[in-house]
Amino acid sequence: MLILILSYILIAFGGVTALASMILRIGTLMGDCPITAARAKTASLTIATGFAAIGAGGVILIGAAIPVLQQEPAAALMVALGCAALSLGLGFTHAVATLRAVTLPPEPVKMQTEVAPA
Repeated sequence: MLILILSYILIAFGGVTALASMILRIGTLMGDCPITAARAKTASLTIATGFAAIGAGGVILIGAAIPVLQQEPAAALMVALGCAALSLGLGFTHAVATLRAVTLPPEPVKMQTEVAPA
């Protein structure tokens, strides 16, 4: 059981590290544009840090459920890795969408100044 838990930890935290580095790399590529350079680099660092923190917490919570299925340890490992991959993938998608939204130029707000007659 110890080998399975260590395998889970290595694979799942490897996924968190790989996806967080991808967010940083995407932010670096978006930072090549002179218009959005400062926003993209700052946002990518902030988003990657948040993704790593939340992803690590999720990996730990999912890993805590491995001992529940002691009768079938290999199945427990596969279920835990599947849940971790699914949640990390969804988090990565949201993180990249947030990064893209932050780097878009702000749209001016149109204020309605006319008052309707009573």
